[in-house]
Amino acid sequence: MKKVGRTVTVLGIPFYRTTKVEMVATLTERVRQQQRTFVVTANPEIVMKARGNQQLNEAIMQADYVTADGIGIVKATQHLADPLPERVTGFELFSDLLTAGNKQSWSLYLVGSSDEVINKTVQVIADQYPNLQLKGYHSGFFDTEMERTAIQTDVIASQADLVFVAMGSPYQEVFITEMLSQLQKGLLIGIGGSFDVFSGTVKRAPLIWQKFNLEWAYRVLTQPSRIWRMKDLIRFYIATIKR
Repeated sequence: MKKVGRTVTVLGIPFYRTTKVEMVATLTERVRQQQRTFVVTANPEIVMKARGNQQLNEAIMQADYVTADGIGIVKATQHLADPLPERVTGFELFSDLLTAGNKQSWSLYLVGSSDEVINKTVQVIADQYPNLQLKGYHSGFFDTEMERTAIQTDVIASQADLVFVAMGSPYQEVFITEMLSQLQKGLLIGIGGSFDVFSGTVKRAPLIWQKFNLEWAYRVLTQPSRIWRMKDLIRFYIATIKR
């Protein structure tokens, strides 16, 4: 983690103190300068996973920036003199960087979700961001370890300016860190279920829910199967108030 002077530690994870606008500007400049950059977008669930998963924790610690993808992370720092100012979500970084990349004719590689979703995502990008150069794409499912390695090799060879990996945690973070030492440039970000929302397969919470930081509640209401993941939110809350 390089930006120690601007980080706030939450349960051992150093979050970068920034706004979305500042983060997009910083990442855009790093792409222009051809600096290799790894970004983790972490919510309370990922923080709790990292406490019990050494591989994930080590992957997160290799990131150049960790952003607060969850209002619970921001709330956990509000007692500090200089807390995190706002959420900086993976979906918003994805959308804004596509816009920036379209203006600059950057190259792009996508990995994640199902075949159906990744194909829809590619089509939306082709329609809405015609100046982006798609170097390659693949679902987040691999039949063999050889296929997984082949995709990583293809990502490395592509030298893409933007690499978005939407496989969920810890898979996306580990997938990225396994390639880092062989990359000289490129911005690599794990963005969870962003392809599903971006492609229209899953509906994002209405703006009013977003405004009041209730996206998590909307997802539970519309996808009841996610309710089991609430246990990590509860564990996170208990862990932060015990500090």
